Amino acid sequence: MAGNFSVWLVVSLIVGVWPVAALGQSDPLSETQRDSLEQNVQRLQTILDRHADRVSPAWADAAIFTKGLTWALKYDREFTSANVRLLEQAVTRTEERLAALSERTSSWKERQGRLALGYVSAVDGSVQPYGVIVPQTYDPSTPIRLDVVLHGSTRPVGMSELKFIARFDEGDGVASSAPEQPFIELHPLGRVENCYRWSGETDVFEAIEDVCRRYSIDRDRIVLRGMSMGASGTWHLGLKHPDRFVALGPYCGYVDTHRFSETPLKNFVRVGPLPDHQEAGLHMLDSVDYAANAGVVPAIACIGEKDVFFQAHVIMGEAMRREGLQMINLISPGTGHVIDPVTHAKQMRRIAEHVAAARRRPRDLRFVTWTLKYSRCHWLEILGLKQHYARAELSAKLADGVLVVAEPQNITRFAIRSGELPERPRRIQIGESGSEFPFPAGHVELALIDGKWQLLAQGSHSKLIGKHPGQQGPIDDAFTTSFLCVRGTGQPWNADVQKYADASLRRFASEWHQYFRGELPIKDDVDVTEDDIRTRNLILFGDPGSNRLIARSLPNLPLTWSSEVLHMDGQDYSAAGHVPAFIVPNPLPGAEDRYLVVNCGHTFHESELASLNYLLFPRWGDWAVLKPAFPVDGSATVSEQVLRAGYFNEQWKFAASTAGR
Repeated sequence: MAGNFSVWLVVSLIVGVWPVAALGQSDPLSETQRDSLEQNVQRLQTILDRHADRVSPAWADAAIFTKGLTWALKYDREFTSANVRLLEQAVTRTEERLAALSERTSSWKERQGRLALGYVSAVDGSVQPYGVIVPQTYDPSTPIRLDVVLHGSTRPVGMSELKFIARFDEGDGVASSAPEQPFIELHPLGRVENCYRWSGETDVFEAIEDVCRRYSIDRDRIVLRGMSMGASGTWHLGLKHPDRFVALGPYCGYVDTHRFSETPLKNFVRVGPLPDHQEAGLHMLDSVDYAANAGVVPAIACIGEKDVFFQAHVIMGEAMRREGLQMINLISPGTGHVIDPVTHAKQMRRIAEHVAAARRRPRDLRFVTWTLKYSRCHWLEILGLKQHYARAELSAKLADGVLVVAEPQNITRFAIRSGELPERPRRIQIGESGSEFPFPAGHVELALIDGKWQLLAQGSHSKLIGKHPGQQGPIDDAFTTSFLCVRGTGQPWNADVQKYADASLRRFASEWHQYFRGELPIKDDVDVTEDDIRTRNLILFGDPGSNRLIARSLPNLPLTWSSEVLHMDGQDYSAAGHVPAFIVPNPLPGAEDRYLVVNCGHTFHESELASLNYLLFPRWGDWAVLKPAFPVDGSATVSEQVLRAGYFNEQWKFAASTAGR
């Protein structure tokens, strides 16, 4: 039994499967307990909703407790005695912080030690908690190092927020003890369980910004580290945003999808050969493909000698060697999937050395990406690719007053952020031809035109055509920034299409609430404002008959859609039994920097969200043709058969060569 439990423990840490029976006896709440807690939720939420100071950080600090209580009562039916205490404490802590907020005496702002804080996410307006650990030595007059520490896998349950908060909430009085470490620790929740992908990725950076607003943080000394799923998140975020961190500290984390899924554990789902568009989409997520960027941000990895996932760091080490780099991998003798204090201490010492020696304005850079979602590295920014989900590389070196750029690979346009260079060069030399340009004043952009690199005139860089950073897809990317779902109120062209659209929206709302820990933002089409169009990605459900915004956008969409025929990617489908799902730049006036999505939430669903976090990869790319499947029992659930799916080309047009079958 002990051996079986240890295997379960390893699995739980990295993929979120936990043997519930091993955690203690759980019982349902009594009717009186549940009624009392639900009444308190309603009372406190009413106060929070009506509070005049909702924009203040202290409001979010109070709201995290009620939010956690709300999710616990909705999704959990049985509770241990310790969990019941957390439920009751959530009421008390909300009341305490609301009282302080009303008196404008939020004393925890100056508190050292552990604190539970919160912010309001720009993605969906939800309150998201995070923890901080403030050392004794913190002095607001001196910017301090920040260590972002990503937690391991934890199965998403109703109590997830309250259990997470309990790790950091020691009350708001003077701390009895605080660490002597020379840095503040930030512990993001990451919306619980997604390996810091999608809005979980956004959560990390939103939490960093909230901490930087509250504390004096040295942005040149931000470290990213974590264990298990937190290590996988460290590889994922650190190598794709190498200019955001001074050092990485992954401790036992996976780095790819296919080979990790082959780990010989009973509950693992092997990811075999995938359709072409899904294989391509893995290049967006698999951090092993970004190994070259460890040449920009140093990584000090650790892993146990007997860790069942040991191969993951072997894979990353091999990838770094192919890039001409040597991976630092501290191996803990005789240990499995746990943090060894001795090895971790060595890791922290090595990280501290890199922090002390950091050069935040490097003279030479080499940056690799596979998508314009990850497009920037210090003073280099890639603005256009020849092909998404193929390797792109941009390297440059500043020497003797000349900025020498190696021949860009799979790149059609890039910028040099001259204000971030260590010194201003006199000229630029690009590629094998040795084309040279005087280094201009102001913004610097170069484009590949008729096979030759040309320096763009000032002002011509203002409009980026085609896929570019922030508008590159896939569908799932629309839910990483502010978005709004819009349901149609008109007369649908086809009843089954509308039935599918309505069921798809309900499914998305349910999955978003349970797994991404927020209320799905929804409006009727008649209530959408020009400000909504300008500031949010629009997620439209229905057809041009039922949804006026689909009808309004239709002339500028890359498909033909009538009440009889749907034409996509060169093929005709009966409009009565087929549904288009896709993402494009929003063609409506004023929405140039926003997405428009039709008939789709996330392209992965309950079966993946409730299972293993490495399964949360894009399933449909930029577009799909769907055939709805409705259950014979007449229930409101829905599924779909994907007839075709793929990616638009770099001009947001259908391209047969990139379409999956």
